[in-house]
Amino acid sequence: MAKNKTQPTKESVTAFINSIEDKQKRADVRKIAAMMRKATGAKATMWGAAIVGYGQYHYKYTSGREGDFMLTGYSPRKQALTVYIIPGFSKFNALMRKLGKYKTGKSCLYIKRLSDVDETILERLIIDSVKSMRKNYETK
Repeated sequence: MAKNKTQPTKESVTAFINSIEDKQKRADVRKIAAMMRKATGAKATMWGAAIVGYGQYHYKYTSGREGDFMLTGYSPRKQALTVYIIPGFSKFNALMRKLGKYKTGKSCLYIKRLSDVDETILERLIIDSVKSMRKNYETK
């Protein structure tokens, strides 16, 4: 059975954050990291070369495929800061209306800079998404 391409690594999260050249993006990442630590109670782990994840959950599809993935995480991409809201956004419509300026993918929240969104609402979204994952999956 195929494994996920994105796996946890032993690389240093601190070194990764310190390597972010854009001073504002580095500051934004540190704030989001604090939100994710608070929401999960977990230490940060590098997932692949450019994703920082917090916590883990175990999934199993009806096809029989199963694996582990992060509960939440972020990646400071060039175009936007990507925040991973693993359960997606359909459960969080009320929060999303109050969040501010953003774009979404299936479980990716794209933010140009943290000042574009309401930080209190973003933190609530992260907390609620982690709670949802813990309710529906076996988590670590």
